[in-house]
Amino acid sequence: MSVEAVVFDIGNVLIEWQPERWYDARIGEARRREMFAAVDLHGMNDTVDRGGAFRDTVHATAARYPDWTAEILMWHDNWLELAAPAIDATVDILRKLRSNGTPVFALSNFGVETFALAEQEYPFLQEFDRRYISGHMRLAKPDAAIYAEVEADCGVAPSALLFADDRPDNIEAAAARGWQTHLFDGPEGWAARLRAEGLL
Repeated sequence: MSVEAVVFDIGNVLIEWQPERWYDARIGEARRREMFAAVDLHGMNDTVDRGGAFRDTVHATAARYPDWTAEILMWHDNWLELAAPAIDATVDILRKLRSNGTPVFALSNFGVETFALAEQEYPFLQEFDRRYISGHMRLAKPDAAIYAEVEADCGVAPSALLFADDRPDNIEAAAARGWQTHLFDGPEGWAARLRAEGLL
């Protein structure tokens, strides 16, 4: 089946998302490991990605863990530093696809407020033909329902969508619905896949 639209994840595909690395540089690896073992920070972020209020969610978590309050609040106060830098080679791929006339969509687990911050910092996030952001949808990958909503909205057959994501569970959920998929492990492999499909 030929590809009619290309779907990009954002975190670790177009923008690096490595909170552990950021905390290692601020509080040291040992203390970061202790904090991440004590506090489910990724679970906190999942709440935001499903539509939870960013500030309220982080502050409520910080209040529950007095030993880590200051460090948890860093997640909110320094969020743009956590979501950095852009992966320029993938941004170039996005723009080449658009210039070739290929529709490009975003499908990303992202909070409402955090996405608003990100699109101010990274203007290329405004260049998609369609954007499916979990916080606005109140659904998140790898829930089957979020893929179903994309299909219903875009009108492209699942088998004609090519989806790149860095997480195997998200890829498996898309493949289960008949999407073509690519497990993203760097821009080079993604570009090679797109060339093989005749899209670059």
